[in-house]
Amino acid sequence: MKQFNFLDWPVYKDAQELVSFSLEIVKKLPREHRFELSSQLIRSSSSVVLNIAEGSGKSSRKDFSHFIDIALGSLYETIANMDILRANELINDADFELGKEKAANIARQLGGLKKKLKT
Repeated sequence: MKQFNFLDWPVYKDAQELVSFSLEIVKKLPREHRFELSSQLIRSSSSVVLNIAEGSGKSSRKDFSHFIDIALGSLYETIANMDILRANELINDADFELGKEKAANIARQLGGLKKKLKT
C-alpha cells in the first residue's frame, strides 16, 4: 500500500486550496482584527486538511469515517468564521460566496468518501 496516498486525492488538494484562500482573506483583514479572527479561520480550514490526512492513516474504515465527520464539522466552522467576517464587513460578499462554493465542493467529496467507506 502506498504511504501518504491522501496527497493525491482531489478532496485533499481542494481542502489545501481552501486553506490558501483563507490565508488570502486573512491578508486583507485590518491589522486590529488579524489575530483573533484570522487564527480561528486558519485553524478551522487547516483542520479539514489535517483530518483527511490523519483519517487516511487509520486502520479501520470506521475510524477513517470518524475523521471525515470531524473534517466536515471543521468545514462548517470555516464557513461560519467567514460569515462572521462578512457580517462585520471585514470581507466582501464575493469572497464569502467563493468560500462557500469551495466548501460545498469539498463537502460533496467528503460525503462521497464517507459513502465509499461504508461499502
